Amino acid sequence: QAQLVESGGGLVQAGGSLTLSCTASRSIFSGNTMGWYRQAPGKERELVACITSGGLKYYVDKYYEDSKKGRFNISRDNAKRLVYLQMNSLKPEDTAVYYCNAIKADRGSYYPLFDDWGQGTQVTVSS
Repeated sequence: QAQLVESGGGLVQAGGSLTLSCTASRSIFSGNTMGWYRQAPGKERELVACITSGGLKYYVDKYYEDSKKGRFNISRDNAKRLVYLQMNSLKPEDTAVYYCNAIKADRGSYYPLFDDWGQGTQVTVSS
């Protein structure tokens, strides 16, 4: 059964760091671009970043500068079927439930491949 399981969230003070992990079943992970989404309270779920099976990274425009500053870094371990999102210098506005999914890229747009999302992992950043 295709499955996505996120972990690593928690309560952290502003300025702190967290590394989120996502494990996916082989049918979801193998050969696919994987991405991290987040859904803040009262907002739509949005893509943060994705990474191809070969390690090429893409950050959504609003998070690109964060990635250059080292605030967000997406990575993956293909052997273990894990994808990570390292988050540094966390801000209260990073508070959200974070999800992963396989991604389909189509003419500059990115879509989640699987309808059955995992439970997500809650990140809460206190000021």
